Amino acid sequence: MLQVSYIRENRDKVLERLAVKNFKQPDLVDEIIQLDDSRRQTQVKLDNTSAEANSAAKQIGELMRNGKKEEAETIKAKTGVWKEDIKKYNDELAIIEDSLYQKLVLLPNLPHSSVPKGITPEENEVVLQNGTIPQLPANALPHWELAAKYKLIDFELGVKITGAGFPVYTNKGAKLQRALINFFIDEAEKAGYKEVSVPLMVNEASGFGTGQLPDKEGQMYFVTEDNLYLIPTAEVPITNLYRDVILKADELPVKNCGHTPCFRREAGSYGAHVRGLNRLHQFDKVEIVQVVNPETSYDVLEQMSLHVQSLLQKLGLHYRVLRLCGGDMSFGSALTYDMETWSAAQQRWLEVSSVSNFETFQSNRLKLRFRNAEGKTQLAHTLNGSALALPRIVATLLENNQTEKGIKVPEVLVPYTRFEWID
Repeated sequence: MLQVSYIRENRDKVLERLAVKNFKQPDLVDEIIQLDDSRRQTQVKLDNTSAEANSAAKQIGELMRNGKKEEAETIKAKTGVWKEDIKKYNDELAIIEDSLYQKLVLLPNLPHSSVPKGITPEENEVVLQNGTIPQLPANALPHWELAAKYKLIDFELGVKITGAGFPVYTNKGAKLQRALINFFIDEAEKAGYKEVSVPLMVNEASGFGTGQLPDKEGQMYFVTEDNLYLIPTAEVPITNLYRDVILKADELPVKNCGHTPCFRREAGSYGAHVRGLNRLHQFDKVEIVQVVNPETSYDVLEQMSLHVQSLLQKLGLHYRVLRLCGGDMSFGSALTYDMETWSAAQQRWLEVSSVSNFETFQSNRLKLRFRNAEGKTQLAHTLNGSALALPRIVATLLENNQTEKGIKVPEVLVPYTRFEWID
């Protein structure tokens, strides 16, 4: 959530940056400023009336002590009017503040100055490309056929049990999943992240704190009777560990990682591009989350991007890094890098990670602060990234490593899988 003071002081810049994000309601900015004007004016009236009432109360007490009862009663007669005015101004203030809040939560975060203009994924900026595109024989199979051939994943059984988008992993497919999770967690711990195990459901306050609510209700599974949401990513519960917390400066940066299943309704997703593991309703992911001093957050974003890239390099996957354009970014992000791996059998790029800096957007909602060197509290910056999401990693590993003998397991995973081939 943006801060009202920043919006007031930087109106033109806010409108300019919102345009980069293709925001369709720029009038909200002036409505917010006008409401804040009303809030300030009403607050002044309330403060002045309260001050008058307090001063009168002292006067009455002094007059009574001095035996000037008649004068005291004259002033006392006015207190009823002041009480009514105070109640009126308090009621008005509550209505204005609620209206202001309802409009503030509709504003997305402002994109960083480096974010390119654009609306579609095709307008994202390619930052770098690493590795060589694997060349497969003409009879190479897509991952869903390889999964069936080697009995790694049963999509139909998942449909029977739950529905489309809920696959069942079997045999070496299940072991490969577990191997990747353990490998990603171990690599995160080597990079200084502390592992946490968090709930898979969150309350509304948590969803609001990280920006999923009120933006993404339609994409989240909702447990109606208990008013809880299944998590779309571990970012939500891990970041909310620090909701309403004031950290000490020497506690920063906070670095956490965690593995969870993730649940996404993916409403409206259909077509060939969602086949197999390309898009699921339930999948596993290892998430990295940092809470940092604002002065260092963009250096930290680059470090997190390099960490994700190191995982892809160790797995031997050809990948590219994109800087997302304004129209393709999430509601809360200020800058996002997407990592995509090349699916050799499908001949297309698959997104496997997003790494984002949210600046103070989440921390303002979370009331996540730290005490700076002067002892004053200020909002921290929050960042998170997928390190990594499993489905499309599995898809590209199966497709890109297929041979006539079988599927070669990347060397870094063999200590975890305890087998070198899927055959």
